[in-house]
Amino acid sequence: MLNGIVSYSDTEKRALSAYTKLMRAAESVTGRTSRILAAFNLTVSQFGVLEVLFHKGSLCQSEIATKILKSTGNITMVIDNLEKRNLVRRERDLDDRRFIAIHLTESGHVLIEHVFPSVMAAIVNEMSILQESEQDELARLCRLIGLQEERCLES
Repeated sequence: MLNGIVSYSDTEKRALSAYTKLMRAAESVTGRTSRILAAFNLTVSQFGVLEVLFHKGSLCQSEIATKILKSTGNITMVIDNLEKRNLVRRERDLDDRRFIAIHLTESGHVLIEHVFPSVMAAIVNEMSILQESEQDELARLCRLIGLQEERCLES
């Protein structure tokens, strides 16, 4: 450190710059698309739960947590709040009472059917700044970064 200025290697600078840009872009896009959710009194996590149940059908809490990349503790609170609004319901498995399936209620199904097209349109609009090949490349790179933890565990 010289005069209070920290120096970094080119590798560190490049990684930090890429990370900062990735995080800022993700926050920016999420902020703009979450305005739609706010109009329906939904958080991003609540929308994620409703969306995964809409597309995948009933799941247990841990499966939902894995699908939307949230902790099981956080998902419990999110599902509690959705249940209070009668958007989802819990159902204990009769054969294995440890297993509790989460289902969309009729109200939850109606809501997600109404909200999802608006969110999809907003996402398409956000990504329209990129050409199709760039969207494919971005998806590939994000997946590569996202799978880093699995690669580290395998090593």
